[in-house]
Amino acid sequence: MSNDKPHHLGHRQRLRERFIKSGLDGFADYEVVELLLTLAIPRSDVKRPAKALIARFGNLRGILDARIEDLRSVPGIGTVTPAAIQIIKAAATLYLQQSAEGRDSLRDPEFLSRFWRARIGALPNEVFEVGYLDSGYRLLRDGVERLEEGTIDRAAVYPRRVIEAALGRGAFAIALAHNHPNGAVTPSEQDKVLTRAIVLAAETVSLRVVDHLIVSPGEAFSFRKAGLL
Repeated sequence: MSNDKPHHLGHRQRLRERFIKSGLDGFADYEVVELLLTLAIPRSDVKRPAKALIARFGNLRGILDARIEDLRSVPGIGTVTPAAIQIIKAAATLYLQQSAEGRDSLRDPEFLSRFWRARIGALPNEVFEVGYLDSGYRLLRDGVERLEEGTIDRAAVYPRRVIEAALGRGAFAIALAHNHPNGAVTPSEQDKVLTRAIVLAAETVSLRVVDHLIVSPGEAFSFRKAGLL
């Protein structure tokens, strides 16, 4: 009787050895997805479902941002793997938040853009989040809070609640962010009015507003960079 391992088991091992040696350098997009799928699918060949995921969602970001029901519709993915994919996305987002807590300053619009695009850019409904900062503009521990969650095109936000939440956290400054599920990050007139109202309310209690970001999966609009803050 042959003791040879199935071909796909040797392929998995080679993928892992390549990753251990040089990270993801030189990996094709579908090979990165294969590597992830080996964590959730222990005994089957994962090359075909990996390529099917890329064909359906375009790239790794599209896969991580996909809804569970859409992932389950891809042949070979099953019911467990979609949850594993979302766990990987959530863990990566938590890593970004904890990395932000250790940064010297969060006054960089580019970092804020990447941070909130990863957190909320792909959500199907509009949400409004606040980052609470200390006097060095560092994110406080567990310093991101989702204050409102709304519909596909609106989340009701009240300036008073934003200010009360910031004072309750002992924040010196705040960073604001919300997503536009339609992908267009240009601020609406309502977005501009809300931002001005929060800035004016913050000034009355000596609270600084670092920026307001509007994000989608691929883009971000910074009120600070646009001179609107």
